[in-house]
Amino acid sequence: MSTTTLRRRLRALTAAPAYPWLTGAALTAGAAAELVAFPGSPTNAAAILFSTASLMWRRAFPPVALATVAAGLLSFGADTSLSIAVMISGLIGCYVLARHRVLHPALLVAGGTLGAVATNLWHILSWARDDRLPDVPALGNAGSLGLFAEAFGLSAVILGAVSMGDAVRAREETRHERALAQAQLIAVERRRAAEAERAAIARELHDIVSHSVSMIAVQAESATYTTPGLTPQARDGFQQIAGTARDSMAELRRLLGVLRTPQRAETAADTAPQPTLDRLDDLLAQHRAVGGSAELRVTGQRVPLAAAWELSAYRIVQESLTNARKHAPGARATVELGYRTDRLTLRVTDDGPGPCEPPGPGGCPTGHGLTGMRERAALVGGTLTAGAGRAGGFSVEAELPW
Repeated sequence: MSTTTLRRRLRALTAAPAYPWLTGAALTAGAAAELVAFPGSPTNAAAILFSTASLMWRRAFPPVALATVAAGLLSFGADTSLSIAVMISGLIGCYVLARHRVLHPALLVAGGTLGAVATNLWHILSWARDDRLPDVPALGNAGSLGLFAEAFGLSAVILGAVSMGDAVRAREETRHERALAQAQLIAVERRRAAEAERAAIARELHDIVSHSVSMIAVQAESATYTTPGLTPQARDGFQQIAGTARDSMAELRRLLGVLRTPQRAETAADTAPQPTLDRLDDLLAQHRAVGGSAELRVTGQRVPLAAAWELSAYRIVQESLTNARKHAPGARATVELGYRTDRLTLRVTDDGPGPCEPPGPGGCPTGHGLTGMRERAALVGGTLTAGAGRAGGFSVEAELPW
């Protein structure tokens, strides 16, 4: 087994939810066995068991490690012998406190050192009161520094455990920051790739669609002057074709601007205004000019709406009339607008053959236009349904609340 694989398995083991409970329970069982083999005072036994058992909650509530370390120092102060279970629990407690930054590492080391010194002084006082032991050497005499060996040893151990926990925390923060920076870099690269793709699409639209639509406008405009014997109706038809082509060119330029410079398009003030419901009469006139029949019915008091609602309603009517011309040529269309207190209702119906079943390659519409209309309605929190009309034909109904 390679070192990398072993490290990965150990990391997965320590990250398991049951890991702190199992290790805390195992250490508590070991402490109980040690107390049976080497019994001590009730205070010492209670402090040892509390110090080890509290580690089971170290991940759910890291500050509990403060009680773990304090109980370990208390058990050592109640008995001059330091049990193996308490040494392990104390090291783990100091590591957890630094790893989760319960307190600043400097405060942890300072507090642990004070606790170690206090425990050491308690042992010295207990030694001085015990007549069975030799007299405590005075400070400055030979062997007096050895009295503080416990404090030095415990302080060094606490410093090592806190340093290790803080180092692991710093390493994980560095790994997290590196991963975040890498994710941001990938996002920037993807955004740039998307912008490059949008620019490529814009070039294709400009080179192909823009050229074709402009040719339609020019040829329709020139046909009114170069074609002899045109009736007034035919002349008006050519003018309508030219006007529609010019409107399409204007919207195409706006679309190309969005594709090329998305950030600028959101705040640009020099773009043409989006169509609103005030232009429905012009839209219906264009529908009639190409052979369709349409009627507009408005109920309620006309109120100005936000631009998103106006544009969504206009596009739904536009797409509905386009579908009527495409799939029910010659049918009579009716556009009904209803201004309510909290919503705009919209219905576009025709008296054509109705929905085509099943949709697909057999000549029936595939539903892309309906999907677009539903997305328009959902954009402002509304709903749209389409299908067979109540009196036959096809019906599109939408509700746009505000």
